[in-house]
Formats: sequence, C-alpha cells, structure tokens
Amino acid sequence: MSAYKKMLVAIDLTEEAPQVLDKAKAVSEAHGAELMLVHVVEPVGYAYGGDIPMDLTELQDQLDKAAREQLGTYGDQYGVAKNNQVVTVGRPESEIHRLAKEQEVDLVIVGSHGRKGFQLLLGSTANGVLHGTECDVLAVRIH
Repeated sequence: MSAYKKMLVAIDLTEEAPQVLDKAKAVSEAHGAELMLVHVVEPVGYAYGGDIPMDLTELQDQLDKAAREQLGTYGDQYGVAKNNQVVTVGRPESEIHRLAKEQEVDLVIVGSHGRKGFQLLLGSTANGVLHGTECDVLAVRIH
C-alpha cells in the first residue's frame, strides 16, 4: 500500500515551476499517486493595499485567465487531468491549506528558495504551508 494517494503541487508559474513539477511527477509515479496542480492568484487589491478607489475586476480577471492558461499548459505537459488543475484567488497559504483538506490530499509539494535568514529558510509561502497543513509537505529546493 502506497503512503501517498493524492498529491497537491502548488506552483507559482515562473520559469522555476518545472523544477517542482519534475520532482512531483517522479514522486507521484513512485507512489502511483494522483497529481493535482494548484496556483493561487493573490487579489490585486493586496498589491495596492486595497486603498485605490478604482475597480480592479478586469485586471483580476485577466490575471486569472493567464494563470489558467499557463497552468493548463503545465497540466498537459505533465499529464495532469483538467479536473485536477485548480486556479484560485486568495492568500497562497490559506488556499493551499483549504484545498489540501477539501481534496483529502496526502502530500503537498511546494518550491523552496532557501533564502538566508530564519524566517526565509523555506520561503514565506512554503513556511506558511508547512505550519498549517495537516498532511506531509515536501519542499523542493529551487536552484
């Protein structure tokens, strides 16, 4: 019996994403586990402190659409079913925790930059995921 049946791979859609995806694919194949790709789009209002008096809905929709397209490309490349490709809006740590619980995930896989300093040891998102997820977490070192 495999230790892992369903793995959530949280990626940031940068040029570094394939490093995380390659590792996730290898781990999922070794365990015969299902992969779920997740990208969290932060609300545009966060970047501006929520204080600008203008409607940012169109910009948010454009970011969401672009993220879905890029995630779909990675999904196709790594053989992940469309129903296991999720783009959501919110705080990355919170959304990853929520999805991991809702989807009964056994392992969350995230990238880690390993920057210097105690708080940045894993990177803020990887650290936040690690400290609030009930399942195992694999932090993949980004080179």
